[in-house]
Amino acid sequence: MKSAPCRSLLLAISVILLSTIAAQAYGPLGHEIVGAIADERLADTPTAAKVSALLDGLTLERAAVIPDEIKGWDKKGVDNPRSFHYLAHRKIDRQLRDFWRANQPTHDPNSTAPSHHWFHYTDVPVVPPQRYRDGTAGRSRWDIVHMIPFCVQVLQGRVPEQNDRKITKPVALILLAHYVADIHQPLHVGAEYFDTQGRIADPDKDKSVLGDEGGNIFTLELSDEPPRKRGMHKKKFHGFWDYDAVNALFPQAPSTLGKSDLQALIEPLKKELVHEMATHEPRNCR
Repeated sequence: MKSAPCRSLLLAISVILLSTIAAQAYGPLGHEIVGAIADERLADTPTAAKVSALLDGLTLERAAVIPDEIKGWDKKGVDNPRSFHYLAHRKIDRQLRDFWRANQPTHDPNSTAPSHHWFHYTDVPVVPPQRYRDGTAGRSRWDIVHMIPFCVQVLQGRVPEQNDRKITKPVALILLAHYVADIHQPLHVGAEYFDTQGRIADPDKDKSVLGDEGGNIFTLELSDEPPRKRGMHKKKFHGFWDYDAVNALFPQAPSTLGKSDLQALIEPLKKELVHEMATHEPRNCR
């Protein structure tokens, strides 16, 4: 049986994180916004202190981007001498590396060990439209619908930290800070399937169909409206949702602006947006 403090911590974290989804933000900047909203809503509470202790001082704003950052280990592995470290948080760094080793990237759907990439999404068919429980195509025991409760159960103590997936309580909280935004990104939870002729197909009836890979097989040809006149350019649909849709919340910066100057421009606007989202429920979010 989980303790009362554990129950209250888990409930507070879950409610705060889930209440941030109206930010509709999923790239690095978007995940930071979602985490920062949670940080502000938890500020100066006992729960915030527990979160900080669990994350070794990391904010949820910072933690929320880590599950995507560690994909940077995929190419050469965590044991490569040049792989990056979270040097200021060595215990969490070790736990994240153990998590990566236990869930290394693979394209083999029958692999006995899942890829950590699989934890970020589920591919429920959108044509014909389905609910998660309506079928099996595109779902797996390692998808985001299963991994969110798995992380919750680790925090509750119902799943031991010494589990096969190497998800400790700090890692579970880091993953939750990220996954609760991912699961509200439409391209992380639905997919369209096509046969070899490129026709829309039902994966429950034709097992040879191919999915849209979260919208990554769709290429958008974009042309900004005047007065920008930037011409035509192409972008994967998933990338457009993750980045362009979020960046549209902020004024366009000159392409010549350096990284530090860009950060100085964006940061106060981001804080203003975070405060607005943390203190006012967006219209039609329920």
